[in-house]
Amino acid sequence: MAKKNQEQKPLAQNKKASHDYFIEETYEAGMVLTGTEIKSVRMGKANINDSFATIRNGEMFIHNMHISPFEQGNRHNPTDPTRARKLLLHRSQINKLLGQAKQEGYALVPLKIYTRNGYAKLLIGLGKGKKQYDKRETAAKRDAQRDIQRALREKQKVAR
Repeated sequence: MAKKNQEQKPLAQNKKASHDYFIEETYEAGMVLTGTEIKSVRMGKANINDSFATIRNGEMFIHNMHISPFEQGNRHNPTDPTRARKLLLHRSQINKLLGQAKQEGYALVPLKIYTRNGYAKLLIGLGKGKKQYDKRETAAKRDAQRDIQRALREKQKVAR
């Protein structure tokens, strides 16, 4: 038997997270979803751009994650596409994140949704907010790297 692909391409990704935060640690969390929600997620109809994670009563939740209702869904289709959904992590991981997230400037940022062995997973990052000058510095480094790559490609074209 062929082995299943362990990790597929992201079903939803938060591209602004790396622009707005320094991601220091990442954690993989399972999500508690209904049957029609997982079908929508697998079709790529999830959006985590404005979402955030919180810890309440020793449990972790994600808020503002939008999962579009499944078109062929039944009457048990959730009516609220942005409801809070529970995340599944080990108790020690939740306690560690709780201690770190209470520090000034830290946030729990959803990074991407993907499937692993048939289960939907959410990659959560512990991020420290960037200041405006940090964002400019990152953009300058990215532009410089792009210029270097462009110059190398031009040099290789001339050498041929």
